[in-house]
Amino acid sequence: MRHLSVMSARSVLAVLLVLSSSTALAQTLEPTGPMPYDIVESWAKPFAERGYSWGGNSGIHIENEDRIIIVQRGETELPDPIPPEYTNFPGSMGWNVIQGQGRTWQNLLYVMNSEGEVQEVWNQWDHLWKGTDGPGPHRLRVSPYDPERLIWVVEETGHVIYVFSQDGQHLIRMLGEKNVSGSDETHFGKPQDVTFLPDGYVLVADGLENARVVILNNEGQYVGEFGSRGEAPGQFQSVHGIAMGPDNKVYVVDRDGLNIQVFQQTNPGRGEVPNFEFVDRWTGPNFPLDIIVSDEYAWVTDIRPPKILQFDLEGNHAYTWLLPGEGPTAWLEMHSFAVDAEGNLYGTDNQYARPQKLVPRADADPKHLVQRQYVP
Repeated sequence: MRHLSVMSARSVLAVLLVLSSSTALAQTLEPTGPMPYDIVESWAKPFAERGYSWGGNSGIHIENEDRIIIVQRGETELPDPIPPEYTNFPGSMGWNVIQGQGRTWQNLLYVMNSEGEVQEVWNQWDHLWKGTDGPGPHRLRVSPYDPERLIWVVEETGHVIYVFSQDGQHLIRMLGEKNVSGSDETHFGKPQDVTFLPDGYVLVADGLENARVVILNNEGQYVGEFGSRGEAPGQFQSVHGIAMGPDNKVYVVDRDGLNIQVFQQTNPGRGEVPNFEFVDRWTGPNFPLDIIVSDEYAWVTDIRPPKILQFDLEGNHAYTWLLPGEGPTAWLEMHSFAVDAEGNLYGTDNQYARPQKLVPRADADPKHLVQRQYVP
């Protein structure tokens, strides 16, 4: 009866969130429509030992159909005995693992194929997070311009960025000072994301404490920054996500400011440190998390309730579709997402804890399908 009570309360809360958010959607983010994907039920095959399950899956990169690299915030230790409502992910018990319930620092980095089968587990790096008092790794990215395909893991709680070899065997460098935050040239404050410029520069979404974008050169050295905390155009409440788009523009997700801000590089191709100027701010999201920008549109993962928002590159809302909040394919948030060469969408749930695969529906309008991240 105790578990039934928890689930009933959760269901009521979910309904209230949908109802309250639906009003906002109707007012500001029309049109809304059906999800243009089918979710593959139980796509990700569990690999945790008995008594453990997925942790908060926070970052994903698709190298190819046999190499989908994912970072999770450790695994979740299940209660003993395991409740009957548990299926194969913590959210089936009503658990939100971002709160730390059951968190263990094991099996953080792993590689899957497009069938959801685990290919590699890089548990040799678990020690980097041992004793972490907080959520830990936040994003995982690979530069499309890097011939070595180095893997960047943005570590929120420790205020650092780890850069690994593509095979996961070597830690190439660590940027920042572990467990020491700061707003100077050698420290970060809860960094959240990175994106890459064609000439080798790296932009760091830094982050929840600093509310700025840091510019690094191709050696990982500080060369500049833009943005600050505030509510004026070009200022942020937090910097949660970042992506490059066409025409040398950069799109910054201000999670707590509930907006997307657009910046224009003013000196591309000159061999100089990039300079960016504010050009636009898009409003409408309830709590934006990640962004993919193509040559036509931008897609934003959002919650309250979990959904995908689509904008054209002028900031006009094009479409919204909701993710299911209940059942075997339920989401609480799509924290990070990526698209493969076949158009399949993969997302990681940071709260209900697991990755999922979404396959385009045969009757979907192609223009509403999430396109791959823009690369010039």
